[in-house]
Amino acid sequence: MRLTFIGADHEVTGSAHFLQACGKNILIDYGMEQGINVFENASLPVSISDIDYVLVTHAHIDHIGMIPSLYIKGFRGKIIATKPTCELAGIMLMDSAHIQEFEAEWRNRKAKRAGKPEYIPLYTTDDVTGTLKLFTSVPYGEKLKLCDGIDMRFTDVGHLLGSASIELFIDEAGVRKTICFSGDIGNYNQPLIKDPAYTTSADYVVMESTYGDRLHDQSDDFVKTLTDIIQKTFDAGGNVVIPSFAVGRTQEILYFIRKIKEDKLVHGHDGFEVVIDSPLGIEATQIFNKNMYECFDHEAMELVNKGINPIAFEGLKTAVTSSESVAINNDKKPKVIISASGMCDAGRIRHHLKHNLWRPECSVVFVGYQAHATLGRALIEGADEVRIFGEDIKVAAHIYKLSGLSGHADKNGLLTWINAFSPKPQNVFIVHGEDLTCQNFVNSLKEQGFKAKAPYSGSIFDLAGGEWVYEAEPVPVKKDDKDKKARANAVFDRLVAAGERLMTVINHNKGGANKDLAKFADQINSLCDRFDR
Repeated sequence: MRLTFIGADHEVTGSAHFLQACGKNILIDYGMEQGINVFENASLPVSISDIDYVLVTHAHIDHIGMIPSLYIKGFRGKIIATKPTCELAGIMLMDSAHIQEFEAEWRNRKAKRAGKPEYIPLYTTDDVTGTLKLFTSVPYGEKLKLCDGIDMRFTDVGHLLGSASIELFIDEAGVRKTICFSGDIGNYNQPLIKDPAYTTSADYVVMESTYGDRLHDQSDDFVKTLTDIIQKTFDAGGNVVIPSFAVGRTQEILYFIRKIKEDKLVHGHDGFEVVIDSPLGIEATQIFNKNMYECFDHEAMELVNKGINPIAFEGLKTAVTSSESVAINNDKKPKVIISASGMCDAGRIRHHLKHNLWRPECSVVFVGYQAHATLGRALIEGADEVRIFGEDIKVAAHIYKLSGLSGHADKNGLLTWINAFSPKPQNVFIVHGEDLTCQNFVNSLKEQGFKAKAPYSGSIFDLAGGEWVYEAEPVPVKKDDKDKKARANAVFDRLVAAGERLMTVINHNKGGANKDLAKFADQINSLCDRFDR
């Protein structure tokens, strides 16, 4: 009964935790690292093909983005999530694969001319198609028998449509323990989706700390603030550009703008256009609409029951094709442009920034967290000039940040969530926060009587014995060559993983009919003869 810390330890992205219990190997999230990564992540302690389950807290890429790489390396177990998470994961992972395929094609055109080796994408759309076949959904609140000795349950944690904390109830060799993985804990009183529900009992808690040492500015009236920005910008003849995460934040912004339009708060620009220039954002909005009866909060459902869609209105347009995206900036009429990615590190938003940042009559409104080393972070920190598509762009537009609008609970929200446990857990493990933030939140928990620690990647804890098997030291990332080495070895690593999967399949066939085993052995030997050098 061991828990190994793999990713998002003293870092905000790349969530991954590995549990071994009752003879099963269970991975909780397997996310992509984004922005600056300070520390190296430990490797998974077993062959990929030996993983039995991946349990998913929610569909953000920093929690699911590397799951297709498991499929490539032989994982064929079950991926379990809530229904909305399964649906959102489908579009998120496919979008991620498209981006990587496009980048590989672009890089390889240059590499071929320069005589450099081929650039390999982390995974392709075909890999995602295979991965999605492994997903299965479980409703909130339903206790599922995962396997002999392990039950699990999802609880709505209010971070994103379908997001959940995960409880695992383990009974191994007469020892019973419960562990709760918080996932990302939602902010309170945010629009559309429900507030976080509480879990009240666990021996151990693995808890996020993204805003563990900060408080959100709750004084901001988002409708009024957004109205003022739109009014001022339109009066000057400019566009309001909103870099927005396609899933979650885009739908919240639509919710606010619907209210602005319904109450006619912007004057002199009746029927102003709002364009969602994000195919992913458009698909996500459709999934939100499909799941409103299960996931929307009381206020949103009051609108639904009156026949009003909380995230749709007259004047809302969508841009799906590249030509439709280009046409947005060719049309000089002032408008609101909502586009991804939310941190401006990829996607169509960079084109809109290129066309609007240099214009003093325009505004750029940030509505979410901006990681270090992203274009979004540079803009909110006051950059006078940025480089986009190889061109230096002067920053003359007005830059705004709606600081209180967050999908993450702040320090008070996190403390409210953990204090719902009674009695206090035996241990609280703090993850998913920047290095100093993790430690600050640990100190806050200790002041309230909790036994808390922020482990580094590679640390191992014995849940049955209640003690550390191994406490890892931080290993700084070698920024210059980490990605280069990983991609250079990607194809060979895939071959090694295929070999490991073959051994897993062989072991699974122990005790089979001699005739079938002999045929299997002949096929393996024939393949080996073909490639033996």
